[in-house]
Amino acid sequence: MSKKTNFFWASYADLMTSLFFIMLVLFVLTIAMMKRQQKATVEQLKRIVEIQNSVKELDKRYFYYQDEYKRFSLKKQIQFDPAKSTIKPEYKEYLLEVGRNIESLIKRLQTKYQNNDIKYMIIIEGMSSNDNYKYNDELSYQRALSLLKLWNQSSIYFDPTFCELQIAGSGTKGVGRFEGIKNEYKNQQFLIQIIPKIGKIEN
Repeated sequence: MSKKTNFFWASYADLMTSLFFIMLVLFVLTIAMMKRQQKATVEQLKRIVEIQNSVKELDKRYFYYQDEYKRFSLKKQIQFDPAKSTIKPEYKEYLLEVGRNIESLIKRLQTKYQNNDIKYMIIIEGMSSNDNYKYNDELSYQRALSLLKLWNQSSIYFDPTFCELQIAGSGTKGVGRFEGIKNEYKNQQFLIQIIPKIGKIEN
């Protein structure tokens, strides 16, 4: 075998050895990056769960959480006169306490997550009892609107840069309604949903 041939095979072996070590280093780096990414994903998932659960900090004196519907109902039964959306005087102070409690929670969350791309949406949903009133859809919306007006009159404020407020009315529809003729009046109620809108999560 000539010297040129020996030199070729020696160089080829050195090249293969170098390529092997390069591939080994790339493999180790890839595994390290995948593990780091997995850890980041797990941490972000924990953070998302924490953010979603933070809305459950509302005062249990006023609210109970319906986990199956991911929403809050008021503990006190609010009653309206038939076909009316005016809030009766005996409920006003209670509903103001409800609004102040939500306002306080949103302010705490705004401080807690001020360095994250997180906002919240509050949906006030009015409902109507099924009493054959022809305008129950409109009525349920007007009832929710009357609650917002009550809060506005008492300077209960939700920062629009952090919290989007929406008014809705489900009429005699919607999920989680009370069933049976005897319980139909209980569907004159407010439902409140507080939904996190999650953008970029910082670990």
